[in-house]
Amino acid sequence: MKKKLVEVARFAGVSEVTARRVLNGSPQVAPATRERVLRALDVLGLPRPSTEDDERSVLIGVVVPDLQNPIFPAFAEAIASRLNKRGLIPVLCTRTSDGVSEANYIDMLLAQNIGGIVFIGSSYADAGREQGAALKDREVPMVLVNAADENAEAVQVSADDADAVRQSLTHLTGMGHERVGLLVGPGGHVPSARKLAAFAAFWKARRVPADHWMPLVGHALFSMEAGAAAAEGLLRRGATAIVCGSDELALGAVRGARRLGLDVPRDASVTGFDDSLFMGAVDPPLTTCRQPVSRMADAAVEVLAQQMQGHRTEPGVTLFETQLIVRGSTGRPFQQG
Repeated sequence: MKKKLVEVARFAGVSEVTARRVLNGSPQVAPATRERVLRALDVLGLPRPSTEDDERSVLIGVVVPDLQNPIFPAFAEAIASRLNKRGLIPVLCTRTSDGVSEANYIDMLLAQNIGGIVFIGSSYADAGREQGAALKDREVPMVLVNAADENAEAVQVSADDADAVRQSLTHLTGMGHERVGLLVGPGGHVPSARKLAAFAAFWKARRVPADHWMPLVGHALFSMEAGAAAAEGLLRRGATAIVCGSDELALGAVRGARRLGLDVPRDASVTGFDDSLFMGAVDPPLTTCRQPVSRMADAAVEVLAQQMQGHRTEPGVTLFETQLIVRGSTGRPFQQG
């Protein structure tokens, strides 16, 4: 097919990329150019692309890393609702314990001539190299929500991680905390990197030396147990408050503080990120930065629909401000005596 594609492109006087777009039914080709490529197919005795094959399915893949973190189902539900209102059918795809991965789902979605894909909180690289190339080659409409890695060529919707950290730090330092720790995800996780950069900038702007705050930075996998273990280390190094990169890590930090015999918030304050389900009902109720799930879902589905209608969408990240919800897990540092 590669040799035939070269011949078609040469005969039509277009690039191979343009010829491939015509064969894939892409709307991003001028009508006159499309007609030249189709005539080239006729002259070379090759079949024209089937109109039926070019029409994309109304199925939309909604890909999430897992369903254990409650913020992922929240986004999936919000996006599914908006897709349904547009006459589109969401297909939930999540990694399973028996080995079904994102790459497996992408293969199945491509076989159905999928109409588009929304990646939520996952790494686009996890889709697999071959699958990622196929998505790009077939120009599948796609949008990433809170992407876990860098994707300069993709359209993205994301919560403003940096602003969330600034809100939490302003809240905690305003109550008198001077030794504030940061607990985020593993290295290479882009939202965590953004939070760390904001944490560093906050202290630099206040001329706090790096050796004061750097020992109070912790990384952990996104689980309560990992959060508990990492938080214990930060508290032992003198942190009186911890800003966490997710509610799950924050609940782990509360658990870690209690293991050390500390009370939250009397001895240690904790903030989270997401404001996922039931964070107002845990003990203590969690102070956290709320992601604007509804508005982010609106934006993600709107830009996906634009792509499906053939409109060009510029790659880049659209950031949405979070809202600090103050509850019972934060308070003034305890003064003995």
